[in-house]
This record gives sequence, C-alpha cells and structure tokens, in this order.
Amino acid sequence: MEIFSVGFMIVPLIFVAALLYSSVGHGGASGYLAVMALMSVVPEQMRPAALALNVLVSSIALYKFYKVKAFSWALLLPIIAASIPAAFVGGLIHLPSHIYKPIIGIVLIVAAWQIFNRARVVQKTVTQQPAKPLLFGMGAGLGLLSGLTGVGGGIFLSPILILMNWAETKMISGVAAAFILVNSIAGLAGVLTHSVSFPPGLLLWGVAAVLGALIGAEYGSRRLANPTIRQLLALVLLVAGIKMLLTA
Repeated sequence: MEIFSVGFMIVPLIFVAALLYSSVGHGGASGYLAVMALMSVVPEQMRPAALALNVLVSSIALYKFYKVKAFSWALLLPIIAASIPAAFVGGLIHLPSHIYKPIIGIVLIVAAWQIFNRARVVQKTVTQQPAKPLLFGMGAGLGLLSGLTGVGGGIFLSPILILMNWAETKMISGVAAAFILVNSIAGLAGVLTHSVSFPPGLLLWGVAAVLGALIGAEYGSRRLANPTIRQLLALVLLVAGIKMLLTA
C-alpha cells in the first residue's frame, strides 16, 4: 500500500513537469528523475521509467510543434543519424553518477543563464546551418549523454541550437521534441537489454504526463511568444542543472 501511496503522490508532480517541459518541446525526463528521487523511488527503476514517460510526452510535443510547421528535417536528420546508435550504446553503459552529473549540472546552469539573458534579444536572421559533419558529431555526443543519463538529450540540444542561432526558437522546440523522442526510444531499448522493472505506479504517471503534455505543448506551439519560450527553457535548464548537482 505504501508503494502505491507514493506513486499517487508523484502524479501531480509528473503532470506539472510534463506541462512545463513540453511547452518548450522537451520530454521532461530530468524533471521526472528529480521527482522520483524526491519520492525515494528505487534507483534501478528510475531511468527506464523516465525514458518511458519521455516517449509519451515528446511524441505529443512533436505532433503539436510539427502541426504548426515549427520543424526542420534538414537540421534534425544529421543529428539523429548519429544520436540513435549512440543513445543505445549509452543505455548499455553504467557510468558512476558522480563523474558526469556535476559537469552536466554546471553546463546546464550556465546555459540557462545565457539563454535567460538573451531571451528578449531580437534576432532578425538565423545563422546559416552548420556543416553536416558537425551536426553528426554533435548528435553522437548528445545521444551518448542521453542514454547514459536517462534523459532524451533535448536538454542539451536546445541551448546549443539557441546560443548558436541555428534556427528560430519554436523550430528548435520542434526539432528538440523529435530528437528527444528517437533518443528516448533508443535509450530505453538499450536499458531493456538488462533485466529491469518499472515502478508500479507508472501507468498512472503516464496518464498525468500525457495530460500535462497536451496542455503544455499546445500553449508552447501556438500561444507562447519566443521570448517566453526561451525564459521557460532557461527555467527548465536551471531546474535540471540543480537536480544534477544535488543528486551527484
């Protein structure tokens, strides 16, 4: 009974995380991991559960942003071509969290600060897209991080694309959603090669995540202005960075 009670307590927190993250095209895995850690979910169940929720939320976010043409195949394809196998490999590896979490946490917090400061800077033109080999290499690195950490990778991709000015903000959200979806599936496949179990409350958490994503992605894709999306993304990155530092 205690396990199900904890699972029920997580539901509203999962809903809020899905709403916030989906508004910027993200799946919310770093938020779900933080919630599960707070509620003392068994560590072995956290990564597969976060990836499964990520698949649900990023699917909805991708649909919503793609529907309003906030998407770019030219930007996405070179990145995911390398990220999918790298995410699978990352899911196979058990890397001590004290090695990568502090570094990633600091990087995310710095990125959050930079994006927040530049949120209202008007950029009339988008920088020419980088060469495909550069996108390919970036995808491989981010895919590996995705599989290692149990997040979809968009938490790293979005700030890079924004700070390099490689696409318009809402388009970045759409690309990030697709990137997160394919990497979450690949990472989950890698995790499932081991004997794993899911939290008993995952089905209920999934319902909460879907409801949050339907609301968040709708507002993010249609109603939120680019500066607001960037400010929300900065908040998401800050929360994720702090979570990485606290759980290292």
